Amino acid sequence: MSQIKERVASLREAMRQVGVSACIIPGTDPHASEYIAEHWKERVWISGFTGSAGTAVVGLEKAGVWTDSRYFLQGAEQLEGSGFDLMKMGMPETPDIVSWIGAQLKAGERVGVNAQMFSVNGFAAMKAELKIYGVELVSVDLPAQVWTDRPELPADPFFVFSAEYAGKTTTEKLSLLRAELKKARANTFVMSALDDIAWLFNIRGKDVDYNPVVISFALIEENKATLFVAREKLTDETRAYLSSEGVEVAPYNAVYDALKALDQTKVVLMDGAKLNQSLFEAIPAACAVQNAMSPVFKLKSIKNEVEMAGIRRAMIKDGVALTRFFKWLEENLKTGKLTEVSVDRKLYEFRSQQENFMGESFGTIAGFGPHGAIVHYSATEESASTLKADNIFLLDSGGQYLDGTTDITRTVTLGTPTVQQKIDFTLVLKGHISLTTAVFPVGTRGSQLDVLARKAMWDLGLNYGHGTGHGVGHFLNVHEGPQSIRMEENPVVLQEGMFMSNEPGLYRTNKYGIRTENLVHIVPAMKTEFGQFLKFETVTLFPIDQLLIDVELLTDAEVEWLNAYHKKVYELISPKLDGDEREWLSKKCAKIKK
Repeated sequence: MSQIKERVASLREAMRQVGVSACIIPGTDPHASEYIAEHWKERVWISGFTGSAGTAVVGLEKAGVWTDSRYFLQGAEQLEGSGFDLMKMGMPETPDIVSWIGAQLKAGERVGVNAQMFSVNGFAAMKAELKIYGVELVSVDLPAQVWTDRPELPADPFFVFSAEYAGKTTTEKLSLLRAELKKARANTFVMSALDDIAWLFNIRGKDVDYNPVVISFALIEENKATLFVAREKLTDETRAYLSSEGVEVAPYNAVYDALKALDQTKVVLMDGAKLNQSLFEAIPAACAVQNAMSPVFKLKSIKNEVEMAGIRRAMIKDGVALTRFFKWLEENLKTGKLTEVSVDRKLYEFRSQQENFMGESFGTIAGFGPHGAIVHYSATEESASTLKADNIFLLDSGGQYLDGTTDITRTVTLGTPTVQQKIDFTLVLKGHISLTTAVFPVGTRGSQLDVLARKAMWDLGLNYGHGTGHGVGHFLNVHEGPQSIRMEENPVVLQEGMFMSNEPGLYRTNKYGIRTENLVHIVPAMKTEFGQFLKFETVTLFPIDQLLIDVELLTDAEVEWLNAYHKKVYELISPKLDGDEREWLSKKCAKIKK
């Protein structure tokens, strides 16, 4: 922790030199990404907190890191002794960032932020809220002044993602996008979201762990499309491909000059939730600017037929890998040598044996016993527990395949479960089934369905702090918008063709964690005099641990769903397995009788 304290001391000295009394350091990048390249991990560098969500604020005397309930336990461990207070977002005793700053600073003092790391919407909101306290928000890149040994930006070449897998060419996608721009009465679109750019131009890379994106910007005009990307990342093949699709290429940072040079008659569409403040400031003031959700967001979220077929292939491959892994786990548990880290590596090995495997879709969460209660736990050689037959094991993992992206959580008992564990597991399962079997009218939002996953737990005074469902990309980001299923309101309606997760959970601190997660596909259900209705089709293929189920807590309809699901799993996975593996899977998919 001495290193963290030295970094904070250096930052405070830089703050004093420019007349700034507080510095806000979010855990993002100039592209509003969740997962970011090492070059931009400023919050991790200054605080030591590695969670994917969180913001550090350093004042001249005090400092804190704000994060949500997924990271309360992790944050407490990583921030201990660092000089940073853990600020638990959503808790009644925790002030928000602006309130905290308002209590620390006097009217007339200044707060520094790097405008590249703040979205347009975020910057405007922060500026307005700080103004209430008489505090000024200024743009100054203070971390750049003190982080002298930061890693360089990735320079690895990217590759073309063939329409064989993507389903549409870049030219076709540009046509769809321009049609959406026309509807919005705009003729220019500034793009910064890396997964949007990767989808639009049919390119994939390895610039960011787990997310096959390419660090770049894009500018789409009526008759011109420009990709701004470092020259060293281009190959003869990618240059030729982009040229054939009518795409011009320019250096990564040239986007600022390109924006400044825009004709003042342009009507520019930008997504203020994604575009950073620095890019926004480069747009000529005379241009008409529309702030709206990226049209690519919606186009990308509704998968085409080729993408849908690919995702289903990926689920079969993932199911085969998981079958072989969990069979291996059972056979080797008695050795006493399996740790959270070693089983993570073994799962990777089994996935890597599948055709078109391209890596993990996120860092595996392998939590045995108490570690399972840490929602986004990440095992290290130092922290890793040894797996034993005296508790339950939560494994949240996913793979990236050329065919698609997977994300699955299974909780299994490694011995004889307790009565409470079975009750808890079954309550989570009831919520999972309730959401999975929902039928809902077109126009329904995720927040309207979230209660279905929670009601069985709410009835007993239980709950979980994370969202229930997120969108999933196609060989792209495992967390993809704009759709979601969570308690917080999201105006985006659920639409046919979207893929989402269904992952209720229950976590008992210092004891165990439970989560059951499948991916689902939104498909038509029925059309009546009251309109079109939709439903979820489960696409993840791996059995749910029956040893943890208290069958008496399930309704007949829930048992029927579970049996039908296991029948589907066996039918689709077993042809890819050998005899012993099929026998093992058959036992796990056995019909439940109440």
